[in-house]
Amino acid sequence: MQAPSVGGVRLPKGSGETIRLPRGASLTDFADKINANPASLVQVLFHLGEMVTATQSVSDEILELLGSEMNYVVQVVSPEEEDRDLLDAFDITYGDDAGGEEDLQIRPPVVTVMGHVDHGKTRLLDTIRNAKVHEGEAGGITQHIGAYQVSTELDGNERLITFIDTPGHEAFTAMRARGANSTDIAVIVVAADDGVMPQTVEAINHAQAAGAPIVVAVNKIDKEGANPQKIRQQLTEYGLVAEEYGGDTMFVDISAKQGTNIDGLLEAILLTADASLDLRANPDMEAQGVAIEAHLDRGRGPVATVLVQRGTLRVGDSIVAGAAYGRVRRMVDEHNVDVIEATPARPVQVIGLTSVPGAGDTFLVVEEDRVARQIAERRQARARNAQNAQKRKRVSLEDLDAALKETSQLNLIIKGDNSGTVEALEDALMKIDVGEDVELRVVHRGVGGITESDISLAIADNVIVMGFNVRAEGKATEMANREGIDVRYYTVIYQAIDEIEQALKGMLKPEYEEVQLGRAEIRDVFKSSKVGTIAGCMVLSGEIRRNARARLIRDSKVIAENLPISSLKRFKDDATEVREGFECGLTLGSYGDLKVEDVIETYEMREKPRN
Repeated sequence: MQAPSVGGVRLPKGSGETIRLPRGASLTDFADKINANPASLVQVLFHLGEMVTATQSVSDEILELLGSEMNYVVQVVSPEEEDRDLLDAFDITYGDDAGGEEDLQIRPPVVTVMGHVDHGKTRLLDTIRNAKVHEGEAGGITQHIGAYQVSTELDGNERLITFIDTPGHEAFTAMRARGANSTDIAVIVVAADDGVMPQTVEAINHAQAAGAPIVVAVNKIDKEGANPQKIRQQLTEYGLVAEEYGGDTMFVDISAKQGTNIDGLLEAILLTADASLDLRANPDMEAQGVAIEAHLDRGRGPVATVLVQRGTLRVGDSIVAGAAYGRVRRMVDEHNVDVIEATPARPVQVIGLTSVPGAGDTFLVVEEDRVARQIAERRQARARNAQNAQKRKRVSLEDLDAALKETSQLNLIIKGDNSGTVEALEDALMKIDVGEDVELRVVHRGVGGITESDISLAIADNVIVMGFNVRAEGKATEMANREGIDVRYYTVIYQAIDEIEQALKGMLKPEYEEVQLGRAEIRDVFKSSKVGTIAGCMVLSGEIRRNARARLIRDSKVIAENLPISSLKRFKDDATEVREGFECGLTLGSYGDLKVEDVIETYEMREKPRN
């Protein structure tokens, strides 16, 4: 069989076999798999209308297109599969090996509380664990995920329940989805006086997609106009049928503010868990789980809130979480009490990682630090390639001219107090659609304060820097002011989204206002063959500046507008400005219709600060 060719380029022949490639692979990666020359693959894609280099991360579509032309079936491996392959290479089993039936022990249910903003979700958690979280929240919205374990009683036995608190605003969709996927049961909070809202439906969809049983907490039953029965009827449209209507979803009427029927809700959670789920895990294996939230603490360094899903996590373990790794130096619980070991379904804060993992990253314990570092480095490279492939826009030969034309682009650097917030904010911003003429590009994102390196990057790429619950550190503020870099601070996510959306739509174009600088009266007029007409003036108020704009007023009427103060002198010396009470000589460009007693009014246009 002769090797196929495209546009005269000889290709290595394929026989329909499957080639597995990670997301964001380059043509060099493809060439290594099929023992080919990367340059020939570049030529092939050129003839197919795609322009890429050999080492550039390319999209799934391009890999599949190239494979079909060469008679290969290209299978783009999902991040989960790729991670499994990576761990297999280190002979580490993740997820499936929980030991025998006799090794499994009952663990507490993990519960995610979700719902529409202002429906009392944070107040409910507040009441359950007697901690005032909502009072410290900006705009009444929980900004990042936390996890807490509470104790309750069922049939005379003390039982534990782990709560994951995901933010209530729709912009945190990505984090909320991860919260639902790492959970056993979803509690959907709906206000009895408000009804089902868009974020309520969104939360239901995430919980159902994750296969998590749902318990509905009908909140605010103490308020005027509350109608719990109406909530039950509305939710039947989304497949949630109350037990009293013959369904299998437990509805609990509560008042988080008054503390009404909170025990009933906890009992419903445990009953649903016992009826629907087999909540058992092996506590004797190496710990595995998920990082729920992570941030950079000034005193303690990277701090990750992790939920142990199986095994037992101990102080001193070598751990890898996503692309971060390290050794567990210290663990604390939700009360900041030191913990020696964390069993399944136990949330703890881990201190000792070398960097900040992403919200939702899986973590596992490995034998030694060297293995942890190698796994983390490979994950970092993989994430970088996938990100480059996602950022790259497909440019075909047909639309190359259009691609080369200048487009309006808003470049951003996003820094936040934790990785979940940064990721969710970027995800929300990238979904803003204002047409093809304007595009948004996030050139860098990270956790922690705004540093000098961030400002340097902003200078190089003409970028706006966004700080979410963080501020510029040390000399970064001074550097930003000196270089004119726009640094914007936010504490509520929807304000950031609204402002960026307005900027993209052109609503935040600079507004200018006229600021009067000074007034001068012409006392004498001189003619010069070199510079034209010279006005000898007395400054009546303010100051007259060289290069300012001026208007000429005669008998209270404006004779000429937008004239330049092109030269300004005190006696025979050049001056940059002349203040009130002093005499000066000046010219208004080439304008020569000047008379004694005319008034020259100078002004400048300044950008108007926005409220």
